[in-house]
Amino acid sequence: MKAKVILSAIAMLCVGFVAQAQELKIGYTNVEFIMDLMPEMEQIGADLQDYQSQLQASIQTKASDFERQVQSYQQAAASMTEEARAAKEEELGKLQQDLQKYDQDASTSYQRKLQELLEPVQTKVINAINAVAAENDYTHVFAETAGQAPILLYTKEEDKFTELVLAKLGLEMPTPPADQN
Repeated sequence: MKAKVILSAIAMLCVGFVAQAQELKIGYTNVEFIMDLMPEMEQIGADLQDYQSQLQASIQTKASDFERQVQSYQQAAASMTEEARAAKEEELGKLQQDLQKYDQDASTSYQRKLQELLEPVQTKVINAINAVAAENDYTHVFAETAGQAPILLYTKEEDKFTELVLAKLGLEMPTPPADQN
């Protein structure tokens, strides 16, 4: 009789695990693939190409000016005094550093522009992923990433794992700032 009670308890426990496992619904998606199919991406690509061309033209102009100054110095160096040569070399060194900094700033500016242009499309895609996940009762949605661990894009609102960890550590979840629209 005792064995039947134990077997019944085990069976009920297994049924509970199966029922709980059925509530878990995980999806994977490729955000980059979706974004590439968005009609806005063609215009973003054209805008980025134009911006990059502008940056490259500006860098090329500065580089050409620097090269002209170096050639001018090389031609006149033999007839310059030691002090004049040293001053000109110092000036050229500073110009070269300025050119390198301008190149780095242009790269940073390009990355900023890229992020600025992509942000609305990323937001649109993430909002669609969240909506589809909620409508289809997915509990978690991960982004497929090439060669890296998947990134969690969506989890049901009631999955408060972070809050549980904070509570375990004796910390409180900070309140989000009020929307300033």
